[in-house]
Amino acid sequence: MNERPVIAVDAMGGDFGPSVVVPGAIEAARLYDLHVQLVGDTPKLEAELDKLDLVNVHFDIVQADDVVHMNERPSDILRRKKNASIQVACRLVKEGAADAVVSAGHSGATVACGMFIMGRLAGVERPALAALLPTEKDPVVVLDVGANVDCRPYHLFQFGLMGDAFARDLLGYAAPRVSLLSIGEEEGKGNSQVKEAYELLKMAQNLNFAGNAEGRDIFTGDLDVVVCDGFVGNVILKFMEGVSGTLMGMIKREMLADTRSKIGALLAKPAFRRVKKSMDYSEVGGAPLLGVSGNVVKAHGSCNAHAFACAIYQAEKMVTGDVVGKIEKQLVCTAHAE
Repeated sequence: MNERPVIAVDAMGGDFGPSVVVPGAIEAARLYDLHVQLVGDTPKLEAELDKLDLVNVHFDIVQADDVVHMNERPSDILRRKKNASIQVACRLVKEGAADAVVSAGHSGATVACGMFIMGRLAGVERPALAALLPTEKDPVVVLDVGANVDCRPYHLFQFGLMGDAFARDLLGYAAPRVSLLSIGEEEGKGNSQVKEAYELLKMAQNLNFAGNAEGRDIFTGDLDVVVCDGFVGNVILKFMEGVSGTLMGMIKREMLADTRSKIGALLAKPAFRRVKKSMDYSEVGGAPLLGVSGNVVKAHGSCNAHAFACAIYQAEKMVTGDVVGKIEKQLVCTAHAE
């Protein structure tokens, strides 16, 4: 194993495939002194590499014959596409040839391969995808954002524990404020799933449980971890992407509407640039898959090369911060406390 972290990259995944993933991976390798393993169709990867400056970049190519398409079911991919790029990348981590895997491809396939190839951590019933969302202050961890659309209360409880460990060890939050997403802040609000999960989270002695949160509370910066099922979390994620894009478009249109507005826009341009950057998902990276026995980051399917590089950097921080090991320790400690 190389001294520098080794990141296995599903180079065939995402809306744009190797044309975005390869330059993003090379950018990350150069900026963060990583070794990237580009997993996919060798001729296609080499064609993209020929366009790039590869001086002092540490990488290699791992051949994978199959490509996962977005209309395929995860179960079919696991059974019938053993040599798909995402499967090969996950096996590299499982076998110890890589430290983490990053994919912008099929979300279901990424979750399924993480679960069934790497395996779940002891005691974890459902792994969860965690998203880092911008707030008025520091980023907030929201999970699950798409791995599980149907959850039991105990699954939400475990999401809280995993989100707490992730916020501590990757973001450096000393005592993360963990909240449960509901339709009201008061105890007793929500459906039966949320009410039962509330009681479980409230009893966790090693958790800084802040009670229920409403949707408007997510972006205030007063919470560090927000727990919900994957159906709700994915709606929040896509809604935020749509609102941020629409809002910036509306502001741009109004600022260019007349001469006076254009002058104001010119003066305010640095401020708008900072706001746009703070709302840009590409600066955050991807969504880590928490609860599996390996480091997995799911990048946005339509990400650009820079966003993919940020996702790789996020995976590297998970490796160096031993996030998986610390999540496992958190789960063990809680189990003993119960």
